[in-house]
Amino acid sequence: MRITRTLTGLAIASAFVALAPLAADAEAGSSDAVAAHTRTWGSYYAPSHAAKALGSLTATGEDHADLPVAATVKISGKVTDLTRKAACGWAVFRITYRDGTNLPFKEQSVRDCSYGSPKPFSLRYRNVYQVELKVCSERKAAKPSLNCLYAGTWKTLYLSK
Repeated sequence: MRITRTLTGLAIASAFVALAPLAADAEAGSSDAVAAHTRTWGSYYAPSHAAKALGSLTATGEDHADLPVAATVKISGKVTDLTRKAACGWAVFRITYRDGTNLPFKEQSVRDCSYGSPKPFSLRYRNVYQVELKVCSERKAAKPSLNCLYAGTWKTLYLSK
């Protein structure tokens, strides 16, 4: 690793302490330990605050050869319905992935219709470029409505650099 800025005193010591675990994992043959990035996300709420979602995202094996993508992305968390009425909390994920030289996307949704009891979920995808989230609260249905999918803004949880 090449350091381009001049570091002095305590900054040098803390830089080497921070790099020591990564170097030890690399020497032990664990290439995923160096390339794994975990971050927590949430709590994100539906516009009406009638549903919320939170969790973590782990990206491993980022490849920057042609299109920057992560080899594997694991999304885990909980979605909670916060209404006492006949409604459900939705966590909708939009995953943009590499398919050859194209970047199509697919949507995956998780639904919880039990008031106050969070529903845990875990999702895993390959060749991921970007992960976005939208939280909605709607009636019970097989899939989220077009209003949920296209109204409002998506929250970016992961973007490969």
